[in-house]
Parts: sequence; structure tokens; C-alpha cells
Amino acid sequence: MTSKTCSMDYSDNNDFLAKEPREQLLQLILDIAVVRGEVTLSSGLKANYYIDLRRVTLHHLGSPLVGHLLLDMLEDKGFIAGEDFTNIGGLTLGADPIADAALHAASSRSMNLDAFVVRKAAKTHGMQRQIEGPDIEGKKVVIVEDTTTTGGSPITAIEAARKAGAEVVACATIVDRATGAGDKIEALGVPYFSLFNLTDLGLEKQI
Repeated sequence: MTSKTCSMDYSDNNDFLAKEPREQLLQLILDIAVVRGEVTLSSGLKANYYIDLRRVTLHHLGSPLVGHLLLDMLEDKGFIAGEDFTNIGGLTLGADPIADAALHAASSRSMNLDAFVVRKAAKTHGMQRQIEGPDIEGKKVVIVEDTTTTGGSPITAIEAARKAGAEVVACATIVDRATGAGDKIEALGVPYFSLFNLTDLGLEKQI
């Protein structure tokens, strides 16, 4: 599989720095996250490219862009951090850096937002929790995901958050692969939003 190098230096790239934040994030995704070659997705489905968003969400430029653009999108949809929702998180591992990015972006705006991590299954020892972080019982939360295909990961997180006593007010992803995940999530009564789709990335639907 092939992709552009993850060590590209954007600090002296005037063309990149002159772009709007959304366009900067899009370029980062295209440059370092889109991996070409046959791959099996977590859903078990096959594709001839893989979108490895962790290369962006854990990137020193990508992380703050993700955090701020996510908060901006949610606010545009009527969900203001610290007011309409107080906690943000999703299924580990993909959601973890996104929730952290949103937490730090909110803090820089003097908004109170906590993050949480949803395990794939509850621990069998210690506190035996499935959700780690500040307690979300009685809280309004947003579920996040990096790349959404079938919707399995965010749906697992939605179910876990509800079981923990939270009200899930929205679900947001960085890239939606246009494979019906949004319909499944909204069928649960949760509004679904994405920052980018395959058309934005110039990619064809594979499955």
C-alpha cells in the first residue's frame, strides 16, 4: 500500500498556510491519510484504499484543526460545546484523539467540555467499566468517529453511552464513506454529521 510521507513539513509551505482551516485539514487527509492498496476494513468489507485518519488526528497540525473544525460544525448544526453537550467521546481507538482534540479546542474557547473513552467491552477487573473518564450519567454527549463505514463503532458507543445514563444528542465523524452509516445512526434518533465525504476527497465509493 502507498501513501505520501507522514513526515512532510508544512511549516514553511506558504500555499498550505494561506488556506482556510477546512482546506488545510483536507490537504492533510489527502497527503498523509489516504493509503492506496487493497485492504480489509474493520467491518470485514474490502476496499482498494484505506483512510487512516489517525495519521491526521495524532498530527501536530491535524489535531487542532480537527478539534476546532468539529466544534465549528457542531455549532453550525445547533450544538454548542459546554451548553448543548458537556461530554464528547467514542469507541476506542479511532475516537480517542478526536475527543481529546475537541476538549483542547473547547478549552481554548473557554468552553467546559470533558472527554470520555468507550471500550469495546467492559473490563473484567477493577471498576469493570466500559466507559472511562468523567462520569457521563445524566449528561448530554456527542459521539465521534474518525472514518465511518457501516456505523458499527459509533452505534456501539451510542448504546454504551445510553446504558451509562447519558443522553446522546449527536454523532459526528471526520470522513463519511457513504455506505449507509448515517441512516443507521439517525434511525436510533441521533443526528449524524460529517466534516468530509468521499466527493470532498475525490474518492469513489468502494462498497
